[in-house]
Amino acid sequence: MIIDILTLFPESFSYLSSSIMKRAQETEKIDINIHDIRQFSQDKHKKCDDYPFGGGAGMLMTAQPIYDAVKSVRKENSKIIFPSPVGKMLTPEIAKNLSKENHLIFICGHYEGVDQRIIDLLKPEEISIGDYVLTGGELPTMVIVDCLARFIDGVITQESLSEESFSCGNLEYPQYTRPQIFEGLEVPEVLLSGNHQEIAKWRKEQSIKRTKDKRPDLI
Repeated sequence: MIIDILTLFPESFSYLSSSIMKRAQETEKIDINIHDIRQFSQDKHKKCDDYPFGGGAGMLMTAQPIYDAVKSVRKENSKIIFPSPVGKMLTPEIAKNLSKENHLIFICGHYEGVDQRIIDLLKPEEISIGDYVLTGGELPTMVIVDCLARFIDGVITQESLSEESFSCGNLEYPQYTRPQIFEGLEVPEVLLSGNHQEIAKWRKEQSIKRTKDKRPDLI
């Protein structure tokens, strides 16, 4: 999969060059390219924002630099994503569907957002990561990319996918590692028993209990 990210702040994306995301790129599961929208501005000062018509607080990203940046990377099979609080909420199902695309283009808004004509002309899929507003689209883009990457073959193991939170409708069960006792708290005895049937039963029970306690809305 090829992912092109259009942003005013390319330096924001160092996270995508670390850990699992770094390995996914090194093994050529994903090809991530970061593009500076300012380089496409026709303004002599590379300006990419202006005051909104009708007044209001803050500045708005202008259409021309974004439009030309998208044109520079867009292919016949490209899907454009615009992280936005007005979009549909990100879910595992949406992320899984995005992971099947060949080419994704992310437009990172900033300030008070982007000129509406970008949405009208390019018709991106608008996706929200929650009912709150951030200062820019860089963090939501990284969240969406990280989430969808997990569904790409070979990025993580299938076992990890099948047992994590939301994969079966419930939250994931508690997990433990060494040492066996820490600050007086012991690992549940069943996990040390070697009885895989009992361990599976305990994990299922704990998953249901945790979901009821922390996210009853999922039941």
